[in-house]
Amino acid sequence: MTDWIRCLEPSGCPDELGALQLAWLGDAVWELYQRRRFCEKPAKGKDLHLSVVSLVKAEAQAQALENLEISLTNYEKNLVRRGRNRVGRGSRKVNLAIYGKATGFETLIGWLFLKNPSRLAQLLDRLESIDSKNLKD
Repeated sequence: MTDWIRCLEPSGCPDELGALQLAWLGDAVWELYQRRRFCEKPAKGKDLHLSVVSLVKAEAQAQALENLEISLTNYEKNLVRRGRNRVGRGSRKVNLAIYGKATGFETLIGWLFLKNPSRLAQLLDRLESIDSKNLKD
């Protein structure tokens, strides 16, 4: 499911962007990734939308980060920390700690999308394998 990402060439200079810009980009990449996963399944538009929304909300992103943490390099963990620390007040709807983890996750996704798409694909594949395992349990 990540072949479209794996085929991308690194582009841009993510190190010149701030954590919140990377998080903003990462949020879009994460949603596109989830939409690509669901677009191949026959369903009504509303059902597809609700499925994707449940996976792109802050709680789901925070959980995805927790599932990946053991696989992250020190540099990637620092990117997550950078994003988490830039949260500020966060959202009124979500616990600040969860919102911070989600922002850190988005920052990582945005940076990898620009700098190392093959590593991004590797991490997304890992998440898919974890999801598959959880569905079997």
